Amino acid sequence: MTTGRIAGGRRPAWAWALALVALAAAASPLIAYWLTNPEDQRLVDLDVYRTGGWALLRGLPVYDVITPAPQLLPFTYPPVAAMLAVPLAMMSWPVAQWVWTVAIVAVLAVTVRHAFRAFLDGVRGVLAAPLLFAVLCAACTYLMPIRDQFRFGQVDLFLLALCLLDCVARRPWWPRGMLIGLATAVKLTPGVFLVYLAITAFPTREGDEGQRRAFFMAVFTAALLTLLPFLVIFDDARDFWFGALLDSERLGANAATTNQSLRGMLLRLYLPDWLTTVLWLAAVAVIGWYGFRRARRAYLDGDVTTAVALTGLMAVLLSPVAWIHHIAWVVVVLAALAGSGRDPVRLLVAAGVWLYYVLPIPWWGVTLKALEIPVLSPVAGKIVQNAFGLGAIGLVWLLGTWLPRRRAAVAVPAAAT
Repeated sequence: MTTGRIAGGRRPAWAWALALVALAAAASPLIAYWLTNPEDQRLVDLDVYRTGGWALLRGLPVYDVITPAPQLLPFTYPPVAAMLAVPLAMMSWPVAQWVWTVAIVAVLAVTVRHAFRAFLDGVRGVLAAPLLFAVLCAACTYLMPIRDQFRFGQVDLFLLALCLLDCVARRPWWPRGMLIGLATAVKLTPGVFLVYLAITAFPTREGDEGQRRAFFMAVFTAALLTLLPFLVIFDDARDFWFGALLDSERLGANAATTNQSLRGMLLRLYLPDWLTTVLWLAAVAVIGWYGFRRARRAYLDGDVTTAVALTGLMAVLLSPVAWIHHIAWVVVVLAALAGSGRDPVRLLVAAGVWLYYVLPIPWWGVTLKALEIPVLSPVAGKIVQNAFGLGAIGLVWLLGTWLPRRRAAVAVPAAAT
């Protein structure tokens, strides 16, 4: 039985400090590479955030301002995100790059510590858990969706951590649900966790009172932060909700390889628009029904990490646009698969998933299509090009069906002995 206490006693602070140093060393090649590449290619999404804050400071229309050439990227987030980006705009560009990059490393460490808690808390020895923590952090750093956090200066990992902490923190010092509401207000896709809180809070079940409070707090926080800009920056709030939000092309080419959502994969089939829409809505309905149903089942079974991982995958698959860096949820997927680390089969499966998302497989599909080999290139190229999205569908099945069966299969022999 897991008590939540670390086996072998409390680890000294210096052991965890060494683990953080090891994490910094593992991340340093990525940091050095992306902070020294050509300046106009550096952390381009962070530049978008700063541009939104910069526009507010100068009284310019947030959704009409774009980043400098050659990127020319518009601000695409809700207006409250621009308000939160003002401190970034007040920093110099070099300082903002370093602050954001160091913050990504820190947030990744927090994410790994909470996602892999069952794995880490079961390890004995003064140095064993910190060493394992460092190894897990380093491994997750080189997942392609996490590498892209450093490359683009993305916010995804921050939003992931907010949702994860709100769901798994044992004794939160904030009202549970508030962080999910904040994440939803900043970038709409975390709104899938409002669905998660709703389906795990209702119908009434003993012990769900806290989950219901979390749901109402999340809705209240998201609504408050959505309405606040109408009181402070009304024109920008109106421009977003009645203009920019409805233009998906502001996000970039929706059919590009990096869009690994269900819709992105269907767009790359280049079917008639009406047929693409019908197929997308059908796929959203089927996969959404299955994914949320399995997330609720995992929550009721006490496996909150798996429930969170499944919900995160819904954010990727059901969204009209989900770039590769949005699949940062694979960190939580790996933690759910690894569990306590006592089942070697689960560890092997987790290792296979890790390797799959370390390799730039979708770009191999682009190369394969460019070879123009008759029959092979068009079909195989599209399949490989969609590898991460198809992989996400496979992960939903893996967590929703295979994992409960595997857990039951392991539990039966254990009970017999």
